[in-house]
Amino acid sequence: MSTPTLVHANAAARLRLVIARLNRQMRQQSVGDLTLSQWSALVTVEQHGPLRIGDIADREQVSAPTATRLVASLEARGLLDRETDATDRRSSNVSITDSGRGQLEWARQAGTAKLAQRLSTLADQDVQRLLEVLPMLEQLAADE
Repeated sequence: MSTPTLVHANAAARLRLVIARLNRQMRQQSVGDLTLSQWSALVTVEQHGPLRIGDIADREQVSAPTATRLVASLEARGLLDRETDATDRRSSNVSITDSGRGQLEWARQAGTAKLAQRLSTLADQDVQRLLEVLPMLEQLAADE
C-alpha cells in the first residue's frame, strides 16, 4: 500500500461530500411510512438475522430500550417476528417475516426508480462514465 498523498486527501474529501449529499437526498425521499430507524433495523435483521435485541442495538448503535421499541413497532406491523431462544428461554431471536422482505423489496424498487429518474437527466456518456467507476466504488464500499 502506498502512503496517502494530497491528491488522495482531496479525492477523499470530495468523495465523502458527494456521498453524504446523495445519501441525505435519497433518505429524504424515503418511501413508505416507516421511519429511517425502522428501515435500518429491518435491513439489519434481514442481513444478519435472526438476532437478539441486544445484537440489533449493537449493530444499529442504539440503546437496548430503543432497539426493543423498534422491534416492537416492526413486529406490530408484521414485518419482524420474535421467537423464544431454545437455548436461553429468557431471551428471544428476532427474524424478518415474508411481509418484511416484501416491504424491503418494494422500498428498494421505489428508491431505485427515483434514482434512475435522476440519472436519466444526465447525458448518456456521463451515465457510461458512472458505470465505469462503479466497480471501484463497490470495492471501496466492501467490508474490510
